[in-house]
Amino acid sequence: MSETPHTNTHYDLLAHYEYLIEISQQLTSTLDLTELLGKITAAAKVLTNTEASSIMLYDSQVNALRFEVTSNLNPDQTESIIIPIEGSIAGWIFKHGEPRVIEDVTKEPSYFGQVADTVDMQTRNLLGVPMRTHDKVIGVLEALNKRDNQTFDEQDIKTLTTLASQAAIAIENARLFQQSDFIAEMVHELRTPLVALKASTSLLLRPDLPEDRRADTILTMRAETERLIRMTSEFLDLARLESGRAHLNLAPFDLKELIDECVEVVRHQAADKSVTIGMANMDYTVRADRAKVKQVLLNLLSNAIKYNRENGNIEVSAYRSTRHPYPYVEIAVADTGLGISKEYQKNMFQKFFRVADSEGYAQGTGLGLAIARRIIEAHGGKIWLESEQGVGSTFFITLPLA
Repeated sequence: MSETPHTNTHYDLLAHYEYLIEISQQLTSTLDLTELLGKITAAAKVLTNTEASSIMLYDSQVNALRFEVTSNLNPDQTESIIIPIEGSIAGWIFKHGEPRVIEDVTKEPSYFGQVADTVDMQTRNLLGVPMRTHDKVIGVLEALNKRDNQTFDEQDIKTLTTLASQAAIAIENARLFQQSDFIAEMVHELRTPLVALKASTSLLLRPDLPEDRRADTILTMRAETERLIRMTSEFLDLARLESGRAHLNLAPFDLKELIDECVEVVRHQAADKSVTIGMANMDYTVRADRAKVKQVLLNLLSNAIKYNRENGNIEVSAYRSTRHPYPYVEIAVADTGLGISKEYQKNMFQKFFRVADSEGYAQGTGLGLAIARRIIEAHGGKIWLESEQGVGSTFFITLPLA
């Protein structure tokens, strides 16, 4: 009889380490940062037998920690929370590079209660460990609320510390990969307008160039310069979003008021193609980053005009979403354009992918929808499209209600 507990404990420990090794292998082979963060928090919960886990990474711009992912909360619930280095448990762990166990957070003077106040989540106890790369601490991994009234032990500390070290290196690798991959794409895309500018300057230097051709060349140069400026701005925007360094300014605002603003901005563009824009059921208050949502809506409306027919229609509508466990609104931007083929639909939210317009020209930078996807997903929402060739396309986004 005395052998049974020992055998079970030995078996549990073996299974524990096998799972840790398996997770470590998965982390080293994952270069998508969002997927990577999700795997880390899921593993932390399992390995420590806790109710929730979270990752806070250091933000040098504000000299504080920010939530990157929590296993039990939507991004919009934690996006605006900044955890100070001084006066918080996570800050102490980050600063000292050592793990901490808090068995009762209500008795801990440095417990940062803003998280509980903001998301109405009751934390009883926690284990936090530093996420250390070869030469620095990049953040903190926490496991919250031990199950079955248990307490954190040495095994939990060792396991979570090992996972955090593996995770920190995997996060740094993913960031480096994204940077190098993005730079390569950026250089490739910048070549086209730069080559056009070089050719244009060579033409202008020719003394025998007719005056009308000279004027056309100058207009081409101006268009390519504007395209370069727009492209570099969007590159920076997307780079910040992909690296997690672009943070949302969340606040409640009236959806109808914002859509009215967006429609007013694109009204002249719509009038040039005799496209009418209608709105339906806009009476919602959402909690989001107003400027970034405006950026998404302007992109969707501009595309709906650009790829529409002459004398076409655009309908913007909103309704309560059934796709989320939390209250979200679903916004649809529908056009009567040529539609998008099934082959193209699967690539619409990829960087630099562009669909040719009705005249066969691929316009824009090919970054607008990729940026829109990052912005909507940062709010915990979704973006997708439905399209039928010859009928039109509808783009959908979901946003959290206030």
